[in-house]
Amino acid sequence: MSSLPSAPADPFPVRVFGGPTALFEYGGLRFLTDPTFDAPGDYTRPAGDVEVVGVLVVRRSWSGTGRRALLADVPLTLTTPGGGQRLGNGARGLADWESVELHRPGGGTITVTGVPAVHGPGPREEVEPVTGQVVGFVLTGQDLPTVYVSGDNASLDAVKEIAERFGPIDTALLFAGAPRFPELFDNQLIVLDSSRAAEAAHLLGARRVVPVHYDSWAHFTEGRDELAASFTAVGLADRLDWGR
Repeated sequence: MSSLPSAPADPFPVRVFGGPTALFEYGGLRFLTDPTFDAPGDYTRPAGDVEVVGVLVVRRSWSGTGRRALLADVPLTLTTPGGGQRLGNGARGLADWESVELHRPGGGTITVTGVPAVHGPGPREEVEPVTGQVVGFVLTGQDLPTVYVSGDNASLDAVKEIAERFGPIDTALLFAGAPRFPELFDNQLIVLDSSRAAEAAHLLGARRVVPVHYDSWAHFTEGRDELAASFTAVGLADRLDWGR
């Protein structure tokens, strides 16, 4: 693989809680990805209260009492087009390349753009009837780094499209974990595995990669060790930020 731009010297903070949940501060606003705030089950519950401005929900199906309580307290929830209709309460679904602008404290805006994601192997039109709609997000703003939240995406073709429009990416929150189910797609990947996450980082020209969605849930088949090994094998270990 060819060399990538150097990592940013002073990246914004990202806190990874486990499962698909991460909290990051960007442009003076706080964003939370796919919160799992119910009682402990097959994931790890984050400790403490989290005050957020925007919730980025990467899948259409989103339930649980903890999630609903959080949803009621945040100003904005961004999700899939179908999820926006289902959640209500001010939730907004973003189609591919559709954007919304958020006002920053002290002036200026942040643009959040919905980007393609495919929750399984094969063409989107064949995958969605089985696993449902999912969405990724790109966040941009004047004098701000470009941020990509992959969501439950298994498609490197989707990553290539995003890289063509927005690359290089300063920080990529990549969902990994190589989840598989024997009853779905003959046990093929439904989200990136570790080697594909490393390839996605290269395609994006990512200066920093924060892995999420690789621990705390029973259906993950790869974890931190496999991610570290895959990024090391392609010379991208210095891009990894575990967000803790």
